[in-house]
Amino acid sequence: MIEVLKPGLLTTIQDLGRGGFQQFGVSVSGSIDPLAHKVANLLAGNDIDSALIEITLTGPHLRFHGHTLLSICGADFSPTINGVPQPLWKPLRVDEGDILRFGTPKEGCRAYLAVAGGIEVPEVMGSQSTYLRAGIGGYRGRALQKGDRLTVGTPSCLAKEMSNELSMNPQTDWSIPYELIGHARSRAIRIMPGNEHGHFQKESREALFNQSYTVSPRSDRMGCRLSGPALQTEAHRDMISEAVTSGTIQVPPDGQPIILLADRQTTGGYPKIAEVASIDLPRVAQAKPGDELRFAPITHEEAQRLYLRRERQLRELRQGISLKYM
Repeated sequence: MIEVLKPGLLTTIQDLGRGGFQQFGVSVSGSIDPLAHKVANLLAGNDIDSALIEITLTGPHLRFHGHTLLSICGADFSPTINGVPQPLWKPLRVDEGDILRFGTPKEGCRAYLAVAGGIEVPEVMGSQSTYLRAGIGGYRGRALQKGDRLTVGTPSCLAKEMSNELSMNPQTDWSIPYELIGHARSRAIRIMPGNEHGHFQKESREALFNQSYTVSPRSDRMGCRLSGPALQTEAHRDMISEAVTSGTIQVPPDGQPIILLADRQTTGGYPKIAEVASIDLPRVAQAKPGDELRFAPITHEEAQRLYLRRERQLRELRQGISLKYM
């Protein structure tokens, strides 16, 4: 069991999302940074879609009742166990009464805490993800609060083997390939033209690639709101609402683009100037208010190639961990 001593700014239970219900107006939700989610679960000996804890900007303080294996991936919020600094992207072991704290944010916006066996909460429409706007899923349909107690599932045999080794040697002799987890902060976010890309003024299309945009404090799990040069269409057009997805860049009447995220609406009526390549969605997820983003073009073919390569790297990571410990 995990006891919440301090909840942090916005700490929720998430899996990889609630698929299959968008036609009924139900958001997919799920972890905003799916790469950090998947790697965290692999390092805790879980299936990649197991429910874990998503932490935003300010982390919680948690007490563990019983020893277990865990991992922390994504943003660096200076985690400590009983005051001792802990590494990211590594399997970690905690014992009865240990307290995990998150301190000063150093880099990124969202961290992912996976615990061996996953977090046990009821499924709603096939998912354990918290959808805050509807008050469903996760822990009572809301963000975690002080005094909450989370039930942890049964660890896998792999997790038990990893935990046993860490009890004898707290540092692993292996690490995650940098190519898989490196965020290359100086690189532009790669995007493809959206359905209404050609409806925007030439100056706006050029500004999207030649100017930087700042992440707004109004950003949330629904969308990463940007401020910068206004993007304008050639003329006003009445639009029929169309399906949207994570990474869709919509432009409302004020001309300030919004990159849609996990809790996005299921359809949108604003013009879509671009779509973020899936390979770069984790970088959008980790962009915090005040960060600057730049954009660069990418073809659909190249975006697919990069996505498939990352999926192969995740499979290789899972196989490598299994071979080492089983």
